[in-house]
Amino acid sequence: MVGAAAAGLVTGLAVNLGRKAVVQAPSVMAGDWFEALKTEHAFALSIFDQIEKTTDAEPAKRALLLTQLKHALGKHAFTEENVVYPALRNWGDKADADKLNHDHGYVKQYLYELDALDKSSPAFLNRIAAFRVDLEAHIREEEDAIFPPLHAALDGPQNARITALANKEGFKLA
Repeated sequence: MVGAAAAGLVTGLAVNLGRKAVVQAPSVMAGDWFEALKTEHAFALSIFDQIEKTTDAEPAKRALLLTQLKHALGKHAFTEENVVYPALRNWGDKADADKLNHDHGYVKQYLYELDALDKSSPAFLNRIAAFRVDLEAHIREEEDAIFPPLHAALDGPQNARITALANKEGFKLA
């Protein structure tokens, strides 16, 4: 009996580690923290695309996609807040690091509100649309204005360190 329980535990742990590896793989395969974040941004926007294609008659599908969006954004935010924003702050850009952290508070607020909304209501897609507009502005700011100078200012070993730390943090929530 103990042997079967131990085997089950080992199998469960192995499956969980495998799942985490699959979820984190696109970020790892990007090979660089900045490219990984761009990949994660694109993935989140692809979930928005799927949600926006749903109808009011598909509340279960909307709920499932919202759960996927919450997981993707939560994992992504954890990585940025625990690795990239502190690196940005250490580099000397405290104002942008603080602003981006502030933006993440609104991301969490949108997710909270969407979770509470009736998934069969037209208000759900209206809120998704507003959320997407704000999130895309945040993404553009990161990808076009804030992260490129940070990435360029860091040397190869510094970027490699941030990449390794970002992958480690991402794996925790994958």
